[in-house]
Amino acid sequence: MTGTTDTGTTDTGGGSAVYLYGVARGLDPAALGGAAGVGGAPVRGVAAGGLTALVSTVALADYGEAALRANLEDLAWLEATARAHHDVVDRAARTAPTAPVRIATIYRDDGRVAEVLAAQGERFAEILDLVSGRAEWGVKAYADPAALRGGTDPGGGLEPTAEPLTGPNPTGPHAGPHAGGAPAAGAGTAYLQRRQQERRRRADAGRRAAEQAAAVHAELTDHAVASRHHPPQDPRLSGRAGTQILNAAYLLDEEQAPGFLAVARAAGDRLPGIEVEVTGPWPPYSFIEAAAPARTPGDA
Repeated sequence: MTGTTDTGTTDTGGGSAVYLYGVARGLDPAALGGAAGVGGAPVRGVAAGGLTALVSTVALADYGEAALRANLEDLAWLEATARAHHDVVDRAARTAPTAPVRIATIYRDDGRVAEVLAAQGERFAEILDLVSGRAEWGVKAYADPAALRGGTDPGGGLEPTAEPLTGPNPTGPHAGPHAGGAPAAGAGTAYLQRRQQERRRRADAGRRAAEQAAAVHAELTDHAVASRHHPPQDPRLSGRAGTQILNAAYLLDEEQAPGFLAVARAAGDRLPGIEVEVTGPWPPYSFIEAAAPARTPGDA
């Protein structure tokens, strides 16, 4: 952070806007000296109402409404922006309670940011009270693809056979042991039966995996202050071949972390075909909904 700007004194001028990373309470500006934000821009503080907003200047050519919509579809751009965003928030959170805001939260200038702090100070105070002295931990669980197939039966193909799939029912003088009784199932019927059995096995395996994921989540929740479910992560981002059956975040007091990690490790050890991945500690990204600043025309 290169300095602190008091309420509404800095105008970033045409062609630029202000990127907001998060809001801190009791932050010493010197703690972030030299910090760089998105695009390498220096980070500064905007102070109002006893809070400090962490911001940097960005070009509207990259962060204007239309450009932002396009850039958010670019995974490389998104990853670089997310890393820079996280670095700023993480650095602040190491020294003071910090509520991160969503990636690519844009305001027209420092004055508008200061207005938000003043108007929504009570909301930020509530969320800072919630996250103070706490950190977020992420847990993802992946089911092995073989486990979700429900066994080792390849189950998909039509087995080689010399029996015709069409034509007269092969009963008669040269029929096999089923002659005179119920007709034997043809290869086509057998194939459909195998496919039906395969679907049942997969459904049962998927149901078991979901039950296991729910049990793991319930156990972990008992060791956390709060928890949030997230949608399954895009495999292009996770880089994992297994099916993600749990993607959740947990807010922990510092002293809860050892017990929480032990429970997560035990779950991974006792569940065959299920891999449990734990990451953290992180700034409490998943627990800031109540602190999301309200928007007005001109904000992005």
